[in-house]
Amino acid sequence: MTNDQQTTTQAFMAALQAAESTGDVSGLLALHAPDVTLHNLTQQTWEGEAGARAFWETYLGNFEEIRSEFTHSHEADGLGVMEWTASGRLRGGHPVEYRGVSLIELSGGKVAAFRTYYDSAAFVVAPA
Repeated sequence: MTNDQQTTTQAFMAALQAAESTGDVSGLLALHAPDVTLHNLTQQTWEGEAGARAFWETYLGNFEEIRSEFTHSHEADGLGVMEWTASGRLRGGHPVEYRGVSLIELSGGKVAAFRTYYDSAAFVVAPA
C-alpha cells in the first residue's frame, strides 16, 4: 500500500463522522460485508445488511448531535482498532461526552465484524 491509499479503518472513521454529521448511514454501510455482525455493550448481535442499518440508525437516533474524534487508530492483520472520544447532545438536549474503543475485523476490504466498548455511565441522566 502506498502512503496515499486509505486503509479500511481510515475509511470507516471518515464514513462514521460523515454519518454523524449528515444522518445518512449509506457511506458507512457500504464498508460492511453482507454477512457482517455488530456488537455493543448489550447482549444483542446485529447481523447482515439490515442489522447493520438498524445498528447505525439506532446509534444516531440516540443523539440530537454527536461527533466522534479519533485519538488513535491502527490496522494490521485483518483488524482495525480505533480509540475515540464522542461528544454531543442526547435526545432531549442533555450533553454527553464519552470515550471508547472500537474494533473492526476485516475481510476483503470490508468490515466483517464490528465491536465497540465505551463508558456507558455517560448515558445515565440524573433526574432534575
